[in-house]
Amino acid sequence: MGIEPDHTPHSLIRTTRLTSLELCAGAGGLALGLEQAGFDPVLLLDNRDVACETLRANRPGWNVLHKDLLRFEPRSDLPAHHEIDVLAAGLPRVKSAATASRPRGSGWELELFETTARLTAELRPRALLLENVPDLLKRDEYESSRARVAKYLDDAGYECCWLLVDACDFGVPQHREYAVMVAFRDGGVEDFTTNLRPTPPALGMTVGAVLRGSMGARGWPQATEWAAQADGISPTIVGGSWDRGGGDLGPQGSVRAWAKFGVNGRALADEVPSADFVWNPSQGVDHMLKLTVDQVAALQGFPPYWTFEGRKTARYRQVGNATPPPFAHALGAALKTALSAR
Repeated sequence: MGIEPDHTPHSLIRTTRLTSLELCAGAGGLALGLEQAGFDPVLLLDNRDVACETLRANRPGWNVLHKDLLRFEPRSDLPAHHEIDVLAAGLPRVKSAATASRPRGSGWELELFETTARLTAELRPRALLLENVPDLLKRDEYESSRARVAKYLDDAGYECCWLLVDACDFGVPQHREYAVMVAFRDGGVEDFTTNLRPTPPALGMTVGAVLRGSMGARGWPQATEWAAQADGISPTIVGGSWDRGGGDLGPQGSVRAWAKFGVNGRALADEVPSADFVWNPSQGVDHMLKLTVDQVAALQGFPPYWTFEGRKTARYRQVGNATPPPFAHALGAALKTALSAR
């Protein structure tokens, strides 16, 4: 007598997809990583039209809302849904004390931080995921804002914790530190921290290895030579302010770090080097490489199929300010494991 096939859904729990609501979604790096980890967004909100265009171009089926977070009205803006598993927010980066007095400085970013906590208390997702620069956790001037957020969450019955992590430990060829806050409504912090494990360094996770193919795409004969000496991970890619300046790879410290790879960090290229380009950094910046937006996106961990709308500087702003998808995937996988255990 043969064995009857087992039609019970053994993998139902493992394959069930969860839901997310994302605030300040930007170009979709966090959303893409969460999607890969098993989360489908019920809504993605951003206040920049070009970022919303990018989200819609890559995922036409996503529900994208072009609106300022401070004007977000859940009762009218959010589709009816029985439960949100994760509220995720890649909020605008807080500024140092020296720049907080500038227009739309840290007062504005901290207001968004506290608004996200209030929305969490109102919407009661099973978990909250929030990422920002390490200064949000490290610097004393943000202590009062952290305390207010903690009180909102504690009063709403959430257990929360902060972590300092570097995206380079999760498959991103770039030093990129984050302060990550997670909060769970029904427990899960310990499961999350246990399962957010750094991945062993992957082969090919250097600037040269990641960009070697694109550098030689137009027949540049020095692509292999350049890639061999660019044998390390990149410095933090800085997206810069939307309110001023053009596209570059960051402040003076970043420019010096890029120069060690023979890259001119003060500008971006429209295309990869041609066959007749002579790379010789000793002769100055004109003989250094410039990276294209697509190459910067590769160093952020975006897959080649992910496109960015707008002109060059707008595309670069989106890329440089994004959460690297492999890092977002690691966060999402740890979240899903913690939530699936409950």
